Amino acid sequence: MAETERPQIYLITPTEVELSSFPDLLGRVLDSTDIACVRMALSTRDEDKLSRCGDALREVAHARDVALVIAEHGLMVDRLGLDGVHLPDGARSVRKWRKELGDDAIVGAFCGASRHDGINAGEAGADYVSFGPVAATALGDGTVAEFDLFQWWSEMIEVPVVAEGELDEERVRMLCKTTDFFGFGQEVWSSPDPVVALRSLVAAMG
Repeated sequence: MAETERPQIYLITPTEVELSSFPDLLGRVLDSTDIACVRMALSTRDEDKLSRCGDALREVAHARDVALVIAEHGLMVDRLGLDGVHLPDGARSVRKWRKELGDDAIVGAFCGASRHDGINAGEAGADYVSFGPVAATALGDGTVAEFDLFQWWSEMIEVPVVAEGELDEERVRMLCKTTDFFGFGQEVWSSPDPVVALRSLVAAMG
């Protein structure tokens, strides 16, 4: 990514949403700033809940020309008219889903802090790789995607990269020259006013 380019915003939904209110909230957030993509990242494995949420969020996102991908459940992409899938297992299933969904679908891969997994995912056909979290957290296995990883990737690899997990204004300022997308999730939704929270993070990009 050229140093003059500003990263784009990749919005990640909460793991649980209330369908009576969240679509309207998502619409307000999408209307507040330019957002490239939304990831529906629900923790439920209930097919009916995923379908109803996918239908509702697709209407909101597509009305604003924003892509909507689903985390993990690639079989639901075509069924729900979504734009692609975000895979949580690094490079392991990228090739399968690229073949299954075709060249027009978005196929992204979360690769933790593994440069090796990121390279393999890109070679297998991923449209982007995401690394994170970018700071220590009690969740997961404690692995952190360090600044050096993003710096190396931006200099050496052309596949777009997403920074996600434990972002704040300081880390956004630090990473904005070395990432193509910021994946904002709980950083936005945990705020009393997600629109204000997102604007503050965007402002930190300079």
